[in-house]
Amino acid sequence: MRLQLAMIGKLKSGPEKELSADYQTRIGQLCKKAGVSRFTLSEHGESQRATAELRMREEADLLRGLIPAASLAVVLDERGDTVSSAEFAQLMKTQIDAGTADLAIVIGGPDGHHPAFRQSAHRVIALGRMTWPHRLVRVMILEQIYRAFTIMLQHPYHRA
Repeated sequence: MRLQLAMIGKLKSGPEKELSADYQTRIGQLCKKAGVSRFTLSEHGESQRATAELRMREEADLLRGLIPAASLAVVLDERGDTVSSAEFAQLMKTQIDAGTADLAIVIGGPDGHHPAFRQSAHRVIALGRMTWPHRLVRVMILEQIYRAFTIMLQHPYHRA
């Protein structure tokens, strides 16, 4: 399976960028063992349209352009289901075992995801009920991807 993290927003220099790079390296080291042939991170700048509706619509189009058409999309959204780390790992393992070719985890812009884009997703999950800055969401989901790999591989990183 190919795994992609697709998002609206680009990181500037700083600790979040360093942490993001660290987790990308860690993920890259475990991909093949976990059954992931390739991990990529794709990002696009925020829309500058005048209204939230127009920004969300444009960003949905941008995200569709970042991910392969046949990808299963897991959308991060505050209205989504809250899942444990073990449940997230199981979600990924289920897709790997099912032979899913492409799985995309998607982070929207500051206004969130357009409702039609969110509804088209395979799954909508939340990183809790709080609202998080996008730069932290990126680090948090990268850590959870790494943690999911360690859970699948029975590595001692995750202690339940």
